Amino acid sequence: MRLGWSTQHPRLMRLLRFGLVVAIAIGASGVTWALTRNKELAWFREAYGPSRYSEHGEEWLIRDFFRDQRGGVFLDVGSYDYKRFSNTYYLEQELGWSGVAIDAQQEFEADYLKYRPRTRFFSAFVSDRSGAIETLFVPQHNRLVASSSKEFADRYDATGKKREVPTITLNDLLGRMGVTRIDFLTMDIELAEPKALAGFDIVRYRPRLVCVEAHPDIRQQLLDYFAERNYRVVGRYLRADPSNLWFAPADATIPQGIDIAHNH
Repeated sequence: MRLGWSTQHPRLMRLLRFGLVVAIAIGASGVTWALTRNKELAWFREAYGPSRYSEHGEEWLIRDFFRDQRGGVFLDVGSYDYKRFSNTYYLEQELGWSGVAIDAQQEFEADYLKYRPRTRFFSAFVSDRSGAIETLFVPQHNRLVASSSKEFADRYDATGKKREVPTITLNDLLGRMGVTRIDFLTMDIELAEPKALAGFDIVRYRPRLVCVEAHPDIRQQLLDYFAERNYRVVGRYLRADPSNLWFAPADATIPQGIDIAHNH
């Protein structure tokens, strides 16, 4: 009688079975996390959607925090297109907010002037000092990931072409524009966030809510910056939005309660 492979190698089979069980468990855990995240995001979608202008669900989370407050002031750093993937378009168009939009790609300016009358657009590279020159790598097919890091831009599109862009600090820009109040700060500048924040007096302007893109490369720097300035992570949005970190002053009142039981 010829023995089967599993009979000839019982120890190896036990190891393989154990590995399979572990793999299934890890996979199930990942699926559970994904489903939970989708349910949490679905809660905000049901409350504030379904349509949105932001890239993901950011717009719903902003509206949730401010409870559709009217007449606020925003600062949009790395604003990109006036409407597509915008975290501030809805605020201006539907809730009467106004503010400042900044992007290193000057070609976005024309549409801001045409379609965003309550937004002042400024083109520069936001950094920790003004008056310098920064190299920006702008992919031909995906300008959304333009970055001062060539390695970062190449991860998504290696067709990037270099541009030389003047730098400015947020403190200098806001002073020049006479801005004294910020309710909402959104920042998405592809790894340049720590430098931009270094040139921003957050204690002085004290935005009520901050949304900042948090790539793993810089995530700890962001957490340290806000913790040192008495801001805390808004846990309410962590699982609904894994791309960004959300911060509010430590003494801020955070909306509570997400009932995901009815979102299947």
